Amino acid sequence: MGIAVSLILIAAGAILEWGVTAHASGLNLNAIGAILMVIGVVGFVLSLLLWQTWWGPGYFRRTAYVEGASVRPWARRTTYVEDEAPRPADGPPPPP
Repeated sequence: MGIAVSLILIAAGAILEWGVTAHASGLNLNAIGAILMVIGVVGFVLSLLLWQTWWGPGYFRRTAYVEGASVRPWARRTTYVEDEAPRPADGPPPPP
């Protein structure tokens, strides 16, 4: 359950708890609203606790072990790309 689903459950529970005044036979809408709000709050807290970083979810991050490398999780990896030597312009093929 993510943060968005938790917030939706909290909002739906609040609407059932305080916004609906109808009485359904066999259903206690206030109790259902309170249950939804509790589930939403628990899901919200768990989502925050299980989030890998405060900058976003960590499921797009890949980690790799490199022998001899320093362990600095806060450092960014930098990739340098070297351009190849320029190729000659396309022209007619060389004679056989």
